[in-house]
Amino acid sequence: MTPTPILSIADVSKTYASGFRALEHVDLDIQGGEIFALLGPNGAGKTTLIGIVCGIVKLTEGRVTVAGHDIVRDYRAVRAMIGLVPQELTTDAFETVWATVSFSRGLFGKPPSPGHIEKTLRALSLWDKKDNKIMTLSGGMKRRVMIAKALAHEPRVLFLDEPTAGVDVALRQEMWELVRGLRESGVTIVLTTHYIAEAEDMADRIGVIRHGKIILVEDKVTLMRKLGTKRLTLRVEPPLAEVPAPLAASGVVLGAGGSELVYAYDPGGGRDAVPTLLDGLRDAGIRVKDVETTQSSLEDIFVNLVRE
Repeated sequence: MTPTPILSIADVSKTYASGFRALEHVDLDIQGGEIFALLGPNGAGKTTLIGIVCGIVKLTEGRVTVAGHDIVRDYRAVRAMIGLVPQELTTDAFETVWATVSFSRGLFGKPPSPGHIEKTLRALSLWDKKDNKIMTLSGGMKRRVMIAKALAHEPRVLFLDEPTAGVDVALRQEMWELVRGLRESGVTIVLTTHYIAEAEDMADRIGVIRHGKIILVEDKVTLMRKLGTKRLTLRVEPPLAEVPAPLAASGVVLGAGGSELVYAYDPGGGRDAVPTLLDGLRDAGIRVKDVETTQSSLEDIFVNLVRE
């Protein structure tokens, strides 16, 4: 039996007053407790889709539910279950960190909980800044405050829209440790990122959006197995002037001025390809000095998917 998704987006479209169609019949289900990465080039519709779910942008067509609650009819219940860390830093610069985060909790009708606020600030390395005014903090610290605000009311679904943009490597690693901890506690994470290596490291499933349409949703491991390629590089000596005809017919190309033979293949469907290639080299009398294999990354797959 398929579990009921915590977030269900059904046939959602968005057309702005200018006539621009930002989203086109988007269907997407996200399961509770997963980390879902939504990837796409600038202007693909990622932020618009998140804005619709979070009640910031009004949808034109379709329906969205969070834990069974319709985002239009039950908007109060939905917003209490959602946390959002937007791209832009939007905080009251003259308030302290403690006051800002505590106020965010109260906005959702949650009773005061100094213990939860303290736990959140400590997890984000903000505890020693709790009495500082936001205006005195660095950009990275302000980003942490945005995450603390989003977590203040203990949401079940957390949206992270480019959460590590402009953040140093050390803070980025701290933030992802926090995200992993949230997932372990049952929070569902939906993130967009330009750092595709982060999605490769963090996400359970990947969605790719282009021109307002979801073009692919796949388990990360399955995606990389289905769309990934392996590259076999053979260093040969002496260098070759051309690829022998039987090898060229298999897709082998010359590289490095003739001192390398390069063969790209599907690791899932080409089980016999490499042994056949090696047999062909032996038959052609080509001496192999070294062998190297590389696998395409999620970034390679993403670039190929969104390329026009």
